[in-house]
Amino acid sequence: MKKLVSIILALTAMFALSACSTGGDKNLLQQVKDKGEVTIGTEGTYAPFTFHDKSGKLTGFDIDIATEVFKRVGVKPKFVETKWDGMIAGLDAKRYDMVANEVAVRPERLEKYEMSKPYIVSKAVLVVRNDNNTIKSLDDLKGKKVGQSLDSNYRKIAEEHGAKNTVVDGFNQSIDLITSKRIDATINDSLSYLDLKKQRPDLPIKTVYEEKDATDNAFLFRKDSKELVDEVNKALDDMKKDGTYLKISKKWFNADVSK
Repeated sequence: MKKLVSIILALTAMFALSACSTGGDKNLLQQVKDKGEVTIGTEGTYAPFTFHDKSGKLTGFDIDIATEVFKRVGVKPKFVETKWDGMIAGLDAKRYDMVANEVAVRPERLEKYEMSKPYIVSKAVLVVRNDNNTIKSLDDLKGKKVGQSLDSNYRKIAEEHGAKNTVVDGFNQSIDLITSKRIDATINDSLSYLDLKKQRPDLPIKTVYEEKDATDNAFLFRKDSKELVDEVNKALDDMKKDGTYLKISKKWFNADVSK
């Protein structure tokens, strides 16, 4: 009898655990709709995509796109600022629901994560000081010092060409290191370079190389986020159809940066 009671209690506990698990396994879309909020990891230091304006307000192209997307999804975006090198680890640890930070679409990322449809394309450029005449291509980086974020795709490109990397927090720091001659070069997004030169035309820097093929960039999600990704993709499609995307794109770049 005692054995039977023990078995019944064990089965009851197992079913209770199963019920709790099922109740707690709402898909991410339902979770954010229940909360009325989606948390988004971003740098806040990467102009013109995600940065603080003179008043201290978080702004940028990625911020505007994400805000409009989730307005259409019907939830409020809450941006969680963090350094790029820890951003994807923060997504893995569920400190936020997704990342909006010019994340390049790469095969190895698609194996581990969900990504939205691309919402901007860009090209990598190689930046050096104005008076640097020894670096003219990626092949010239062999033995040279570059400044790249630790988890950046650009770091891998530089190191594949023989460069020695100095880890930086972001593009602005790498530019400061170039102008002070502590490093030789950096690889970064062409749109970021153009924006920086627009904001600080006196900087003694130049580009010596631009890649031919554009890179797709998209929002990054954990693998359990398909339903939310579908909603985000629908919102992005609708924004492009009704002209909202183009309006935001022209605000920041005076061009359509989706192609």
